[in-house]
Amino acid sequence: MADEENKETSENIQPEDAGASDEVAEGADQGSQGDGASADGGGREAEQPSEKKKDVIPGADLEPIAVEPEAELSAEERARKEAEEEERAKREAELTRDADEEGTPAREPAKMESGARFLATGKRKSSIARVILTPGSGKIEVNQRGLEEFFPRPLHQTVARQALTATGYEGSVDVRVRVHGGGASGQAGAVRHGIARALTEVDPQLRGELKRRGFLTRDARVKERRKAGLKKARKRPQFSKR
Repeated sequence: MADEENKETSENIQPEDAGASDEVAEGADQGSQGDGASADGGGREAEQPSEKKKDVIPGADLEPIAVEPEAELSAEERARKEAEEEERAKREAELTRDADEEGTPAREPAKMESGARFLATGKRKSSIARVILTPGSGKIEVNQRGLEEFFPRPLHQTVARQALTATGYEGSVDVRVRVHGGGASGQAGAVRHGIARALTEVDPQLRGELKRRGFLTRDARVKERRKAGLKKARKRPQFSKR
């Protein structure tokens, strides 16, 4: 009886061991196949990033910047700006037209000795211009640059030339100017003031004509200072009752 029991147990154990060995062998084969697939997949994965890099647009991952729309002006502010622009354009047109309509002066330009130099200083707002007049052909140089280059706007060019145009010296003298301080409008006024003063040194009889046109008067008008509690010199913040 004991021998029969031992045979049964051995028969029961042997198939199990064989099945286990078969499972181990199959697992090894699958593992080898998996390694090959993983190797192939790794190669494909290695190829995919390069393809993705080619297709990616630079900056596509960046978040868009939200641009805030400009605040719309009220009807009053829009009308005020339009009125200011129209007034400025009208003033420029009047000054340019007056300069063009001025005829040739009654007096001929005075003769100047070769090598003569006439110096003067002109001021306007916070600008100071030092002017040197010499006999020449009408060349005007401001801070070592041409007049048209230094003053791109025709209004400022006309203002700077006004004293020469009114007296007829526009084509008979060369002007060298060194100006600093202030803005373009103030510098143009300072150049005109300095040229007018220098012309009175060339010919004292021009003083009456230049004085009548206001070119010799030191214009003392400046921008009014801002006051405490106000936005500008006189503009106040809007009052709110509630």
